[in-house]
Amino acid sequence: MQAEIEKKVNKGEMLPLMEEFYTIQGEGYHKGTAAYFVRIGGCDVGCHWCDVKESWNANLHPPTETSVIVDNAAKYSNTVVVTGGEPLTWDMTALTKGFKEKGLQVHIETSGAYQLTGIWDWICLSPKKLKLPTQKVYEQANELKVIVYNKADLIFAEEQAAKVNRDCILYLQPEWSKRDKVIPLIVDYVMQHPEWKVSLQTHKYLNIP
Repeated sequence: MQAEIEKKVNKGEMLPLMEEFYTIQGEGYHKGTAAYFVRIGGCDVGCHWCDVKESWNANLHPPTETSVIVDNAAKYSNTVVVTGGEPLTWDMTALTKGFKEKGLQVHIETSGAYQLTGIWDWICLSPKKLKLPTQKVYEQANELKVIVYNKADLIFAEEQAAKVNRDCILYLQPEWSKRDKVIPLIVDYVMQHPEWKVSLQTHKYLNIP
């Protein structure tokens, strides 16, 4: 039985589901939009400021049939956001095919560190220094969201912006624990470089998931 489950997980027919919930998108281009979030366990990118470190170990989260995840999402919203962890650790083909068959808009939040699989209406790329994105993700990203922890991250942001496609929307977002320190830096930077926009974690201000 365990071997069968592992086979299904490797094919993306089952996925380590950490949590799923209906809420308001809090960040980036689609902020303020009602969406069903699917958080997939498993990530080895290892950002020290990650606010969902409990998602890193995929073994802590039960393998769940993708059909069940799809049916749950379809009950709530016409928009679903797949996040993690790092969802591209797994093959997203079966999951996103199921969402599209239900007529859902399908978004992903990813570091881009693994091969891009799945059918996506919107790709939010949030690159990390420890494991940079693949070329395909750079080429297909709809928005680039760089988390700013300190001033050096602004240099990293420009390096990443040079790699995405010309239509990709550029966002700088303060790391939550450092927001009071870095928001003034971001505001000044965006005013001097108006090709960038400010992204805030509005769901935290609203006290919602």
